[in-house]
Amino acid sequence: MKFTSDDFAKELKSKNIRLSHQRLKVLEYLSENKCHPTVDQIYTNLLKEIPTLSRTTVYSTLGALADAGMVKAINIEDNEIRYDITVEDHGHFKCESCGSIYDFPADMSHLESEVLNGFKIRDKNVYFKGTCPMCLVNKN
Repeated sequence: MKFTSDDFAKELKSKNIRLSHQRLKVLEYLSENKCHPTVDQIYTNLLKEIPTLSRTTVYSTLGALADAGMVKAINIEDNEIRYDITVEDHGHFKCESCGSIYDFPADMSHLESEVLNGFKIRDKNVYFKGTCPMCLVNKN
């Protein structure tokens, strides 16, 4: 499903997040670039379009969007937080050769354990690392 600026504006309003040009652009960027970008990637790519944009604005925007459940921060590698606009449960595979991150369906309900009864689970993540098919072909 392709979202429009109006869809994003309505969603921001419904989450009581102040609408701004920068926030809309960050959401549009995430929607159009499903590569799980980092703050620096988002900042660098939007800077061409918004010369007054700061890294701080990107960080605060992503924090507000994550707190509202509109984006998900994923941490597959130490010191590397990436952002995903797909907030429904799914897993991630990171290619150790090219660095690409792929989404895959994952039924997170089967990951709960009786040992965790009485715990409040806030987040569930499934991460795999290895080599993607493209890199495997290029290696041979």
